[in-house]
Amino acid sequence: SLALSKDQKILRSKNVLTEKILESSMIKSIDQLMRSCDLSLSKIDIIAVGLGPGSFTSLRVGLSTVKAFALALNKKIIGIGSLDLIASSVLGGDADEICVIVDARREKIYAALYDRDLKLKTEYLLTSVDDLLTKVHGKTLFVGDGLGLYKTQIEKAYQNFAKNKKANCHALFADEKFWFPQAKELAKLAFDRFDPTKEIKPEAIVPIYLYPQDCQVDRK
Repeated sequence: SLALSKDQKILRSKNVLTEKILESSMIKSIDQLMRSCDLSLSKIDIIAVGLGPGSFTSLRVGLSTVKAFALALNKKIIGIGSLDLIASSVLGGDADEICVIVDARREKIYAALYDRDLKLKTEYLLTSVDDLLTKVHGKTLFVGDGLGLYKTQIEKAYQNFAKNKKANCHALFADEKFWFPQAKELAKLAFDRFDPTKEIKPEAIVPIYLYPQDCQVDRK
């Protein structure tokens, strides 16, 4: 997902679904996006990147590419959690909280709860749906690709909530078009969160890994 923005206005955004290897398709897509706005990377002031959690390989490839641009062109860089981007896309409704759930495989999910102002109510979680549902309160809007796997389980849990007289608990579900992190939301949050008085070196931008044991190197 790519976007170009200026003064908090999205100039162009592009979501690419590809079966090609990421590193062979990403550079071409970035070049096409820049050309469509008659811009070069040298004209960019800040580069923003999603930090995950997500696919380990894709995170490393994407982040390495962005760091290379920032170092080569001496550009400022900011990283933002990908769960924040998903939650940001559904702000403005009447839900009490937003719950992002992303498939982490192994019957686990990456998840986080946010209030109406996009403030985190939990840490970024690697957890089960059952454990996550012990943390929800009031009217909760669920969003993320985890719904493709766990929506029915969530609906059944809320039916049990009703039987147990937890009448204040309600589940809402976002449309599938909001399930994935989008660069246009990344651009908006980058404008809000970037602090020009602080220097963030590219090497300080690291991905959010919630499966740390999978990122270890076995020297044997």
